[in-house]
Amino acid sequence: MIKNFKNIDAVILANGEYPTAETPKTVLANAPYVVCCDGAANRYIETGRVPDAIVGDGDSLKEEFRQQYASIIHHVNEQESNDQTKAVRFLLAQGKHRIAIVGATGKREDHTLGNISLLIEYARMGAEVRTFTDYGVFIPCKGKCTMPSTPGQQISIFSFTAKGSSSKGLKYPIFDFTNWWQGTLNECMGNEFTIDAEGEYLLFINY
Repeated sequence: MIKNFKNIDAVILANGEYPTAETPKTVLANAPYVVCCDGAANRYIETGRVPDAIVGDGDSLKEEFRQQYASIIHHVNEQESNDQTKAVRFLLAQGKHRIAIVGATGKREDHTLGNISLLIEYARMGAEVRTFTDYGVFIPCKGKCTMPSTPGQQISIFSFTAKGSSSKGLKYPIFDFTNWWQGTLNECMGNEFTIDAEGEYLLFINY
């Protein structure tokens, strides 16, 4: 999935569980530009690296780091959106549209669900975005979407506004899901699969 998401403009490190799997660690290590969501900067700096920007209200950042890296902190005090969304907006304002997100899951399930579902909003805002977890990648899609795969690879499909849904290359046929669980635990049959639908849906592809 990394190979098929080339020329990333920036990586956002969110304040969930710090990445431990090879794929998100590689995404973060190869980032041309790193934005940390507030408290995520603590762990990132403690690993010996310095982000290009820290975005948020600053409430989770260690005081020593708040002072030392004041020049790269971009305070956004409004509480209508979370720090991940603030980081996306910050990057879009700079013309950075191809965005990878890591560290967005874990710690709190409500934050995890919120961060994942927000990918649809970011796509509506004009971002080409993916979230890489320790187990797979979340990709917001709209309309017809063809993805590379390997036989037996596990995928799940979560419908948001999708209607008239159909698929090729999957073990189980899809339909217009009315609940998120209905599109989970599908399986790829070959080297690619296609989802076709009117509207928006979210893919999760296991590594």
